[in-house]
Amino acid sequence: MPDDSHALPALSLVLAVLTVLSCARKEAPLMPAPKINPIDHPAILQIVFHPRPDESAPDPQHDIRLPVGDGVTLGGRLHPAADVRAPLVLFFHGNGEIAADYDDIAPMYNRLGLSFLVVDYRGYGRSGGTPTLSNLVSDARMVWDALPNLLVDRGMQPSRTYVMGRSLGSASALEIGVHAGPAIAGLILESGFAYEMELITRLGGPAFAMPDDGRQGLGHLTKIEAIRRPTLILHGEDDWIIPVKDARALHHHSGAATKRLVTVPGAGHNDLLYVGAREYFSAIRDFTSTGNP
Repeated sequence: MPDDSHALPALSLVLAVLTVLSCARKEAPLMPAPKINPIDHPAILQIVFHPRPDESAPDPQHDIRLPVGDGVTLGGRLHPAADVRAPLVLFFHGNGEIAADYDDIAPMYNRLGLSFLVVDYRGYGRSGGTPTLSNLVSDARMVWDALPNLLVDRGMQPSRTYVMGRSLGSASALEIGVHAGPAIAGLILESGFAYEMELITRLGGPAFAMPDDGRQGLGHLTKIEAIRRPTLILHGEDDWIIPVKDARALHHHSGAATKRLVTVPGAGHNDLLYVGAREYFSAIRDFTSTGNP
């Protein structure tokens, strides 16, 4: 029979070490699983965001950079009017666009006597980071807060600032409308959505069990009720991506004393500006020249 007495001290040491490790595991705090905002679910984000880079040559005259925290900087394009005190339109684009796409449209705003600033989302154009719906709305607040320094650096002193959002950009514009309150001269929504869950499902995303009353998630109807500044809403009557009923709901729930809804017959989601150019720019001209729709 073999002699195992030499193994006993080693066995005792192993048991002691295991006991210490076991106690350490019991006392070590458990790290909670990272929480994901439901609106940032990957199945939703792949429907909502379609970022692409700006591959054009840098343009120091128009390119801007705005820090939004987390070491991320957003890019954009600034198109000043001739008058340094001209009203400014701060614009947030649709989900498949970048700021440089508006280089040919900006002069139309300039001809109305408006400076025009388009800001890209994370991952779009020359912006860093990765877009989510959560950081889209939080970045909008940061953009607004960083705007005064940018304007000072560019020698601009706008007499008033309007916030405008097209399609996905309506989320940014509404967020600033709530955040900035009376500091904005007015709110302009182009092809904006009221019912995000319906929109996500319509675009091939997951279906939601709860009815969409425009108050879950981004809560656009709740936000627009809280905004008291003059409001202009532009929408194509033949828009199947975001139906005109969304525009009517936003207009109905708007808390502004002065508000106007302009719908363009025959215009869809991506051709509103071209099908209804006259109605589109006439409405913006009237709205920004008087401060009322």
